[in-house]
Amino acid sequence: MNRALARGALLAALVLGGGMPVLATEYRAVGSEPAILYDAPSLQARPLYVASPGYPLEVVVALERWLKVRDVAGDLAWVERRVLADRPTVIVTAARAVVRRQPDPGAPVVFEAEKGVLLERLEGAVPGWVPVRHRDGQSGFVPVGQVWGG
Repeated sequence: MNRALARGALLAALVLGGGMPVLATEYRAVGSEPAILYDAPSLQARPLYVASPGYPLEVVVALERWLKVRDVAGDLAWVERRVLADRPTVIVTAARAVVRRQPDPGAPVVFEAEKGVLLERLEGAVPGWVPVRHRDGQSGFVPVGQVWGG
């Protein structure tokens, strides 16, 4: 892509998106209290639903006080930036996710988690695997295709 075209695309994203575009995938989790998600970046907007603490959200557009986010179902909504935490979480999307001791399909199973379970994402990603910890303290690696989030 030539520079003029790239600059035009960036300018269009800024004008149409109403803020800085997010170039890399960024995920945030709902903080310690439930978060209300809205149809527009305003407390006077229509509330769409409430997300539980720890629920992962993908940041699509970042404004000063508001974030436009995508949830695991692909739905878009707005949430106040202040209600999200920096700690990364993932949600199990497979019917049953198998968490293993090492990032290897033949490694011993540490635990299994059913669809909808939230897991803390740990540091040290390995291609094809996500390091995670369950709220009860057990940790290991889950195949990337069995979870969604950050």
